[in-house]
Amino acid sequence: MSTVVVTGAAGYLGHHVVVALLDRGHNVIAAVRDGSGDGLDRRAVVAEGDILARDFDPAIWGDLPDAVVHLAWKDGFQHNSAAHMSQLSAHFDFLTGLASRGVARIVALGTMHEVGYWEGAIDASTPTSPLSQYGIAKDALRRSLALAIPNTTSLAWARAYYIYGDDRRSQSIFRKLLDAAAAGRTEFPFTTGANRYDFIRVEELGRQLAALTDAADITGTVNCSSGVPISLAQKVEEFIVENDLGLSLQYGAFPDRAYDSPGVWGDATIIRSIMARDDEATPNQ
Repeated sequence: MSTVVVTGAAGYLGHHVVVALLDRGHNVIAAVRDGSGDGLDRRAVVAEGDILARDFDPAIWGDLPDAVVHLAWKDGFQHNSAAHMSQLSAHFDFLTGLASRGVARIVALGTMHEVGYWEGAIDASTPTSPLSQYGIAKDALRRSLALAIPNTTSLAWARAYYIYGDDRRSQSIFRKLLDAAAAGRTEFPFTTGANRYDFIRVEELGRQLAALTDAADITGTVNCSSGVPISLAQKVEEFIVENDLGLSLQYGAFPDRAYDSPGVWGDATIIRSIMARDDEATPNQ
C-alpha cells in the first residue's frame, strides 16, 4: 500500500481523485489550503498549508510519499487571470523540489488549452501554441518539467479536456445552466454551440488520474479524455433535458471565443490501454 499526496485536493477535481485513489487502496494525503478541507473523504489525511509558499516544507506530510498528483492551480476557469504566469515559477520549484527529495512518481494536471487553435485529435506530439494565459502557463510548466525532472522520478503530464459532472461545485456552463433554472429563468443566452469538444465526467477523470498514478511505466503527455468529440450544443441540450431544467437556448447571443477550436479532442489510445490493464488487475492493489 503506497502513500499518495494530492495537491488541490479540495478543488472541483481533487475530491474525485482522492476518492479514486482511496478506492484503489492507497493511503491518501489531501493537501489543501488552510481551512478548505471540509467535505473530503474521511479516509484521507488532510494536510493544510500553502504548497507554493517559498518556505513550504513537505515534511508536514510525514514520510516522503510514493507519489504526488499535482492538481493545485489558481483561477483555472479564468483563462486570462494574472495568477497563471505569476505563480508559474512556484509550481516549477514545488515539483522539481519533490523530485530532488526522491518522490518516485509525479502526475501533473495539464489542459487542452496548452495546444491552442487545433482541429482534430490531439496526441503527445501535437504542436502547442496556446492562446490564453492559462494555456501558456500550463504549457511552459509541461515543457520545463520535462527538462528538469531527473530520470529517477517518473513524470506523467495528464492533459485534461472538457470536464463536467458534480456541476454545483464547478464554474462551467453546466453550473450556469443550473443556476439559471434555479433562478426561474426560461431562456439562456448561448453561443452557436457548434464547437465540438471531448467531454468527460469528473468522476471518470478522477479514476483515470488514479490509474495513471499507478502506471509508473507511462511517462510524458497522456490525454485523460473520452476520445469522442461532441458538439457543445448537443451536450448542453442533453444536460437541460436530463436535469429537467426547462431552459431554451438563445443561440448566437454570445460570439464563439476566437481561441476555441471548431473541433478538438484527445487521442485516448494510451489512457484506454491503462484503464483496460487496470480492469484486469486485482482491485485494492
